[in-house]
Amino acid sequence: MENNHTKRNTFTGSIGFVLAAAGSAVGLGNIWRFPYLAAKDGGGLFLVVYIALALTFGFTLLITEISIGRKTKQSPLTAYGALHKKWKGLGIISCLVPIIILPYYCAIGGWVIKYLIMYLTGNGAAAGDGYFTGFITSDAQPIIMMLIFLAAVAFIVFRGVDKGIESLSKILMPALFVLVIVITIFSLTIKHTEDGVTRTGLQGLAIYAIPNFKGITVSKFLTVVLDAMGQLFFSLSVAMGIMITYGSYVHDDANIKTSVNQIEIFDTVVAFLAGAMIIPAVYTFTGTEGMAASGPGLMFVTMPKVFMKMGKIGVFVGILFFAMVLFAALTSAVSIMEAVVSCFMDEFKLSRNKATALETAIALAAAVVVCLGYNHFYFELKLPNGATAQILDIMDYASNNILMPVVAIATCILIGWVVKPKTVIDEVERNGEKMGRKGLFVVMIKYVAPIMLVILLLTSLGVSL
Repeated sequence: MENNHTKRNTFTGSIGFVLAAAGSAVGLGNIWRFPYLAAKDGGGLFLVVYIALALTFGFTLLITEISIGRKTKQSPLTAYGALHKKWKGLGIISCLVPIIILPYYCAIGGWVIKYLIMYLTGNGAAAGDGYFTGFITSDAQPIIMMLIFLAAVAFIVFRGVDKGIESLSKILMPALFVLVIVITIFSLTIKHTEDGVTRTGLQGLAIYAIPNFKGITVSKFLTVVLDAMGQLFFSLSVAMGIMITYGSYVHDDANIKTSVNQIEIFDTVVAFLAGAMIIPAVYTFTGTEGMAASGPGLMFVTMPKVFMKMGKIGVFVGILFFAMVLFAALTSAVSIMEAVVSCFMDEFKLSRNKATALETAIALAAAVVVCLGYNHFYFELKLPNGATAQILDIMDYASNNILMPVVAIATCILIGWVVKPKTVIDEVERNGEKMGRKGLFVVMIKYVAPIMLVILLLTSLGVSL
């Protein structure tokens, strides 16, 4: 089979790869899902479980996918088939995940742009009750904002791996990190008195960071583990073809183990800081009730209310917050589109420009449908996990709750039992470096990870265990 070894783009160095991979990993899931899960699952208890899983489960999936990419020098659509010709079907499912995710991610990216513009023009106070619903149910505005976001993503991917993705990541990731730290410091120093009760950011930090074992049972602890494991999918960009794609652009002499450790550290620190940035601020101004918000509700309803209560400085904090969210959304959306573009280039032998144009057209058509899902195409459907959903939620559920666990389970079986863990270990150690955590990796990929993933998939399908 012809491949693109000779003409394949590559990252110029390890720093570019780590920042691009971390940029992919640090997305909306870190910002609007991690703080909510931490608040729901006993604060520090969730953090401890999450870190333990990141060092075992997350490490296993991340190093596996990057190794598959570098070994085959191919996109997920063709890489699985290159490892074992009977497993090409897994590549198709893996490629399907980013195709489903990109349209609704661009719709949400458009919402972020709308709110950033609103705060930049000094109209943040307009984001009161009902504003968000009014905006997403309007006809033209969500589509226009989505188009701006999609155009920015497509432009970066058109420019290629080194000039586009790597250059963007080297600017946006340090900027994002600085913004997160600035907002976190501000969140921890605020205090607010309402109805005679004074609350501070440091009290909110204590709720977030100190483990709360009150009412913890075996089933509750299992819920915490499953929540943390589900969050790792969002956080590390595994099981959606991205890390295989980025792995295929890594130089043969790069140290995969060191890069994986750096990606894990960067992602976990940003996820922790997202909680330390949001939970103290929400607690200070709304008490424990506001901490129950997650997803779009947290970002577009609860946070603007918090900024409003901050007074004049709230507008400035709102600008920083939505700029940071936009950077996170952009770097993730770029990696999602790149995974699909890479698949089209490898499978159909298209040029980068043609592959990017094709995926932009597909994403545009589907994203318009997502935007119209709140007005003209509105309907409600009950999902197997009990949630009420419309178009965006259904796409999110299909990709994140069903297809991603399926891809991860199949990857574990392929590496653990078919082509054997040695395939990954040899790739990691090809330049003489020692892999480290080798025994852990073998046990995780063969036994622990597949069992945990099956349990996660069954709970997503509404099966009570």
